[in-house]
Amino acid sequence: MKNYKSPLRFLGIATLVVTALVATACGSSKSSSEGSSTSSATPTEIRIGYQQVPNGDLIVKQQGLLEKAFGSGVKISWKLFDSGGSVNEAILAGSLDIGLVGSSPASRGISSGIEYQVPWIFDVIGKAESLVVKSNSGIKSIADLKGKTIATPFASTAHYSLLAALQDAGLSDKDVKVIDSEPDAIYAAWQQGSIDGAYIWNPNLAKLVSSGGTVLITSEDLAKKGKTTYDLAVVTNAFATKYPAAVQKWIDQQNVAVKQIKSDPDKAAASVAAELNISATDAKQQLSELVFLTASEQAGSAYLGGGLATNLYAAAQFNKTLGKIPTVKPESAYSGAVNKSFAQAVK
Repeated sequence: MKNYKSPLRFLGIATLVVTALVATACGSSKSSSEGSSTSSATPTEIRIGYQQVPNGDLIVKQQGLLEKAFGSGVKISWKLFDSGGSVNEAILAGSLDIGLVGSSPASRGISSGIEYQVPWIFDVIGKAESLVVKSNSGIKSIADLKGKTIATPFASTAHYSLLAALQDAGLSDKDVKVIDSEPDAIYAAWQQGSIDGAYIWNPNLAKLVSSGGTVLITSEDLAKKGKTTYDLAVVTNAFATKYPAAVQKWIDQQNVAVKQIKSDPDKAAASVAAELNISATDAKQQLSELVFLTASEQAGSAYLGGGLATNLYAAAQFNKTLGKIPTVKPESAYSGAVNKSFAQAVK
């Protein structure tokens, strides 16, 4: 499917648009995400923004789990996006109900007033997202990046992690030429020799490594330094409030996919391989580089029950320090946007 493209590349630049949307929205993020209602209303269509990330979302899509769960009366519309920043833009435009974004885009979205909530963690990002440089570039450390050209999708978790790695090494994006590029374009630029490296995720990360790349630092390394990143589901408050039973059914199927990854990795890898057009062996390897949590694990205090909100608030503060967003909301805005009730209700 076509990717959604917008001239808005940064949520911070879109303050006027967001302000107008928030001013006309019904209720706050806090009030609409405290719990699911008892409404059994069923939508005629669910618009889902997905990305080519090797996780349970691709299993749900490839195996038609939602189509089976909802039946023929509900149209499941899958829309492909390149990054979380583009998903945020589509939600602002009113063209999505559910989407996959990284934790940094989610933090930016909450900071900018997007009316959505986080009810599910697709994965905790580990080695599957990394900074890779050309093996013959002479770059041996983060400090060696000074004056080099590094590509990453702006407003993504990869962008957040790149900036965190630079800061930890005493550098900034003023010392390094950081350019905005989507995953497929990054691979093309790498082949053309127009970039020295990239902070990117699988499957394009694996392509760069196999094309003469060396991993310099991973998101797993940065998590050990307190900069953990996630792939998250966001659901608009309007959709979650009107169709809580549908959100619950969606999360039930996501939990089925996670359990499959853990109990039948070969079947899970086959579905991911089909979606990404890679071998089942490569898909299985890429799945192993992410951490997957069942609904009961997610509902605990370390994740949807508290830890994730703390992480999103810290990410907002970090992005504000770097000048990537204009303001940080009170901590309650981030805790109010994380909704554990759906994960708790999974049977």
